[in-house]
Amino acid sequence: MKKALLVFVLTAGMAIAASGQDYQTAIGLRAGVPYGVSVKHFINENNAFEGIVASRWNGFVATLLYENVHWTGQFPALNWYWGFGGHLGFFDNHPGYTGTSSTAIIGVDAVLGLEYTFDEVPINLAVDVLPSFNLIGHSGWNGIHSALSIRYVF
Repeated sequence: MKKALLVFVLTAGMAIAASGQDYQTAIGLRAGVPYGVSVKHFINENNAFEGIVASRWNGFVATLLYENVHWTGQFPALNWYWGFGGHLGFFDNHPGYTGTSSTAIIGVDAVLGLEYTFDEVPINLAVDVLPSFNLIGHSGWNGIHSALSIRYVF
Protein backbone atom coordinates (compact mmCIF):
# COMPACT_ATOMS: atom_id res chain seq x y z
CA MET A 1 0.00 0.00 0.00
CA LYS A 2 2.83 2.40 0.88
CA LYS A 3 4.61 1.62 -2.40
CA ALA A 4 1.43 2.27 -4.39
CA LEU A 5 0.94 5.61 -2.60
CA LEU A 6 4.55 6.59 -3.25
CA VAL A 7 4.24 5.72 -6.96
CA PHE A 8 1.01 7.73 -7.19
CA VAL A 9 2.56 10.80 -5.49
CA LEU A 10 5.68 10.68 -7.69
CA THR A 11 3.63 10.23 -10.87
CA ALA A 12 1.29 13.08 -9.95
CA GLY A 13 4.25 15.30 -9.09
CA MET A 14 5.93 14.63 -12.44
CA ALA A 15 2.67 15.31 -14.27
CA ILE A 16 2.20 18.63 -12.47
CA ALA A 17 5.83 19.63 -13.08
CA ALA A 18 5.56 18.72 -16.76
CA SER A 19 2.31 20.64 -17.25
CA GLY A 20 4.16 23.96 -17.27
CA GLN A 21 5.61 22.99 -20.63
CA ASP A 22 3.65 22.79 -23.85
CA TYR A 23 1.79 19.51 -23.79
CA GLN A 24 2.01 16.68 -26.30
CA THR A 25 -1.30 14.87 -25.71
CA ALA A 26 -4.48 15.63 -23.77
CA ILE A 27 -7.64 13.56 -23.30
CA GLY A 28 -10.93 14.49 -21.70
CA LEU A 29 -14.61 15.25 -21.97
CA ARG A 30 -16.36 17.53 -24.43
CA ALA A 31 -19.53 19.21 -23.15
CA GLY A 32 -21.65 20.75 -25.89
CA VAL A 33 -22.58 19.69 -29.40
CA PRO A 34 -21.43 17.10 -30.08
CA TYR A 35 -20.72 15.89 -26.53
CA GLY A 36 -18.33 13.03 -25.93
CA VAL A 37 -14.60 12.36 -25.61
CA SER A 38 -11.86 14.58 -27.04
CA VAL A 39 -8.22 13.61 -27.65
CA LYS A 40 -5.74 16.23 -28.86
CA HIS A 41 -2.20 15.33 -29.96
CA PHE A 42 0.47 17.75 -31.20
CA ILE A 43 2.57 16.60 -34.17
CA ASN A 44 4.87 19.63 -33.83
CA GLU A 45 4.94 22.99 -32.02
CA ASN A 46 2.01 24.59 -33.90
CA ASN A 47 0.04 21.70 -35.42
CA ALA A 48 -2.22 19.16 -33.76
CA PHE A 49 -4.85 16.56 -34.52
CA GLU A 50 -8.00 16.38 -32.43
CA GLY A 51 -10.28 13.38 -32.44
CA ILE A 52 -13.81 13.57 -31.07
CA VAL A 53 -16.03 10.54 -30.47
CA ALA A 54 -19.51 11.66 -29.55
CA SER A 55 -23.03 10.42 -28.99
CA ARG A 56 -25.88 12.03 -30.89
CA TRP A 57 -29.39 11.13 -32.11
CA ASN A 58 -29.25 7.56 -30.70
CA GLY A 59 -26.00 6.94 -32.54
CA PHE A 60 -22.44 8.22 -32.69
CA VAL A 61 -20.24 10.53 -34.70
CA ALA A 62 -16.44 10.43 -35.02
CA THR A 63 -14.68 13.65 -36.01
CA LEU A 64 -11.02 14.16 -36.91
CA LEU A 65 -9.68 17.72 -37.05
CA TYR A 66 -6.35 19.22 -38.08
CA GLU A 67 -5.65 22.29 -35.93
CA ASN A 68 -3.14 25.11 -36.34
CA VAL A 69 -2.38 26.59 -32.89
CA HIS A 70 -1.19 30.16 -32.20
CA TRP A 71 -0.04 31.87 -29.02
CA THR A 72 -2.23 34.86 -28.07
CA GLY A 73 0.83 36.99 -27.35
CA GLN A 74 0.12 38.15 -23.81
CA PHE A 75 -0.58 35.01 -21.81
CA PRO A 76 1.82 32.08 -22.40
CA ALA A 77 -0.73 29.37 -21.56
CA LEU A 78 -3.53 30.86 -23.71
CA ASN A 79 -3.68 29.82 -27.37
CA TRP A 80 -6.16 30.24 -30.19
CA TYR A 81 -6.52 27.75 -33.03
CA TRP A 82 -8.27 27.19 -36.32
CA GLY A 83 -8.61 24.04 -38.36
CA PHE A 84 -10.61 21.73 -40.56
CA GLY A 85 -11.50 18.08 -40.83
CA GLY A 86 -14.29 15.62 -41.35
CA HIS A 87 -16.85 13.47 -39.59
CA LEU A 88 -18.54 10.11 -40.00
CA GLY A 89 -21.68 9.17 -38.12
CA PHE A 90 -24.38 6.51 -37.77
CA PHE A 91 -27.77 7.47 -36.31
CA ASP A 92 -31.23 6.10 -35.64
CA ASN A 93 -33.12 9.39 -35.21
CA HIS A 94 -31.35 12.03 -37.29
CA PRO A 95 -33.54 15.16 -37.62
CA GLY A 96 -35.22 15.30 -41.00
CA TYR A 97 -34.66 11.62 -41.72
CA THR A 98 -37.95 9.80 -42.26
CA GLY A 99 -36.68 6.29 -43.06
CA THR A 100 -37.30 3.26 -40.87
CA SER A 101 -33.67 2.19 -40.62
CA SER A 102 -30.47 3.83 -39.47
CA THR A 103 -28.75 6.49 -41.53
CA ALA A 104 -25.07 7.24 -42.05
CA ILE A 105 -23.50 10.62 -42.72
CA ILE A 106 -20.12 11.83 -43.93
CA GLY A 107 -19.23 15.49 -43.81
CA VAL A 108 -16.69 18.26 -43.43
CA ASP A 109 -16.00 20.50 -40.45
CA ALA A 110 -14.14 23.68 -39.57
CA VAL A 111 -13.07 24.71 -36.08
CA LEU A 112 -12.13 27.96 -34.35
CA GLY A 113 -11.23 27.84 -30.69
CA LEU A 114 -9.42 29.17 -27.65
CA GLU A 115 -7.60 26.99 -25.09
CA TYR A 116 -5.84 27.49 -21.78
CA THR A 117 -3.43 25.03 -20.16
CA PHE A 118 -2.85 25.46 -16.43
CA ASP A 119 0.71 25.53 -15.06
CA GLU A 120 -0.23 24.28 -11.58
CA VAL A 121 -2.30 21.24 -12.60
CA PRO A 122 -2.27 19.11 -15.76
CA ILE A 123 -5.59 20.43 -17.06
CA ASN A 124 -6.44 22.01 -20.41
CA LEU A 125 -9.68 23.91 -21.05
CA ALA A 126 -10.86 24.66 -24.57
CA VAL A 127 -13.91 26.36 -26.00
CA ASP A 128 -14.62 26.11 -29.71
CA VAL A 129 -17.05 26.75 -32.53
CA LEU A 130 -17.49 23.86 -34.98
CA PRO A 131 -19.40 24.58 -38.22
CA SER A 132 -20.42 21.32 -39.90
CA PHE A 133 -21.71 20.34 -43.36
CA ASN A 134 -22.91 16.86 -44.34
CA LEU A 135 -21.91 15.66 -47.82
CA ILE A 136 -23.39 12.14 -47.79
CA GLY A 137 -26.46 10.84 -46.01
CA HIS A 138 -28.68 13.59 -44.67
CA SER A 139 -26.74 16.11 -46.79
CA GLY A 140 -26.70 19.83 -46.18
CA TRP A 141 -25.86 22.29 -43.46
CA ASN A 142 -25.49 20.52 -40.12
CA GLY A 143 -25.20 23.69 -38.01
CA ILE A 144 -22.67 25.72 -36.09
CA HIS A 145 -21.94 23.80 -32.90
CA SER A 146 -19.94 24.83 -29.84
CA ALA A 147 -18.52 23.09 -26.82
CA LEU A 148 -16.26 23.27 -23.78
CA SER A 149 -13.59 20.57 -23.51
CA ILE A 150 -11.87 19.69 -20.23
CA ARG A 151 -8.80 17.52 -20.82
CA TYR A 152 -6.05 15.91 -18.75
CA VAL A 153 -2.60 16.82 -20.09
CA PHE A 154 0.08 14.13 -20.55
